[in-house]
Amino acid sequence: MTRLILAALLGLVAVPASAHDRPTAPAVAQAADAATAPAIAVVDAFHAALRSGDADAVLALLTEDVVVLETGGAERSREEYAGHHLPADMTFAAATTDEVTRRAAWVEGEIAWVLTEGRTTGTFNDRPINSLGAETMILHRTADGWRIRHIHWSSRNAR
Repeated sequence: MTRLILAALLGLVAVPASAHDRPTAPAVAQAADAATAPAIAVVDAFHAALRSGDADAVLALLTEDVVVLETGGAERSREEYAGHHLPADMTFAAATTDEVTRRAAWVEGEIAWVLTEGRTTGTFNDRPINSLGAETMILHRTADGWRIRHIHWSSRNAR
């Protein structure tokens, strides 16, 4: 079953080269069901904590061994993320607005996947921001509830 879900996820990210030239599809966000709602709530709480600049709340939602992939680099622990990209991520989130345009989520046992596409707009470092982004979060169910074990962010300028 895990291989089937992984294959489905890989199929979602395999995009033909011509897909970037097509107009974007209408905004669609998947409605959470009873199984996925708690994991989605953690992802939303993570983003709310980033926007509000609450580093403690952000870090509380991450596992100690979280891996964050962003801008071609990797941070391989909560401590490493806290010491590197977290301050800039909070400043960026506070200066911009995110709109979720698509979201899909799955839960299998103690693992959840939340895939989000969206648009970010605003001004950061005196520079206008209008970008399309994709986010993958993999969460692990712990005794304290869902915690984020992996984040992968990518974005590009909107046309």
